[in-house]
Amino acid sequence: MTHDETIATIADALRDARGVRGLFLSGSYGNGLADQYSDIDFVLVADEGASEAVAALWRSAVERTGEIVLWWDRTTVPVLINAITADWTRTDVILLKPEQMGHHTQAALKPVFDHDDIYAGLNDASPPAQPNLRKFRYQVEEFIRILGLLHLAEGRKEYINGVLGVFHLRNLLVELMIDETSAPNRGGILHLNRLITDAQKKVLTGLPPAVPTRAAMIEAHMAYAAAYLPRARKRADALGIDWPDRFEEVTWAKLGATLDLVRPY
Repeated sequence: MTHDETIATIADALRDARGVRGLFLSGSYGNGLADQYSDIDFVLVADEGASEAVAALWRSAVERTGEIVLWWDRTTVPVLINAITADWTRTDVILLKPEQMGHHTQAALKPVFDHDDIYAGLNDASPPAQPNLRKFRYQVEEFIRILGLLHLAEGRKEYINGVLGVFHLRNLLVELMIDETSAPNRGGILHLNRLITDAQKKVLTGLPPAVPTRAAMIEAHMAYAAAYLPRARKRADALGIDWPDRFEEVTWAKLGATLDLVRPY
């Protein structure tokens, strides 16, 4: 099935179901940014919300599109069901009561069917998101903390764990870059290309790979420190956030005393 056929099949299965008030596309299909690789995100509005009966209705509808090979029924979020069918079509649905639709906006949804004209009562769009200062401060401190653990990984010869450390540093650098661009419609984890600039991509692709050897582990940590910390300090200044100078100072002192490393910027 194509995605359009999947959407139509699910809609046909639910349109006249008792207690179902509306079905909307959300995510990339809701905001018009979907491509052939997107999952299909839905919001199903029913009188009972995320009940067992409504979940069963949803499963029956998805089964019409193909064999279900993965089914996560409200496992991580009490109203969310994730499914994958045998052709690897991914569908997610949020099950809500009509009165729970208030935090959704017209800009983020596309009606498939809407018996009660719920869509018309939604706000046009959400206000622009404000920077989360507390989260940013935590991320900076977390980067310095992971960097400081390098001396422990080297001392214990935990080079595999050192690779994991590089992975965490990379994720924090990517988060910082996305914050720098203030990109709207972040979407899922596999949408990085549209969220960062070509210059940022050049920085990321130029960083050394995570390899479980002593030399490679140290090289990668130092390269990520050089890429992250100066631009994070610049971002902190722009946001009016105090930099953890003392924490950074003693971390470099520890790395200097144990590994003879010098701050690379």
